[in-house]
Amino acid sequence: MEHFDDATRTELEAAAFRRLLEHLDANKDVQNIDLMILADFCRNCLSKWLVSAAEARGETLDYEQARTYVYGMPYAEWKTLYQPQATPEQLAAFEARQASKAKE
Repeated sequence: MEHFDDATRTELEAAAFRRLLEHLDANKDVQNIDLMILADFCRNCLSKWLVSAAEARGETLDYEQARTYVYGMPYAEWKTLYQPQATPEQLAAFEARQASKAKE
């Protein structure tokens, strides 16, 4: 990607990020805890990263606004519609992931 100018690279990165959000939206059955177990990030992380990126540019972006953007709806609504309780297996896998990170 080094051969692209900054503007082109930013546009490509933004397009890839929008595609990631579309993919997550199309796969609501992939739960945040599953993402955290496998990849150590989730939709909430993406929201926090957006807020952080805005702050780095001197802009203000409310966390709830960022979550609405990432989830495609208010988080509380998404949670009610699509987020079941984590299973004991998911919770155990998440705890194991966290424990392995603490050792590193």
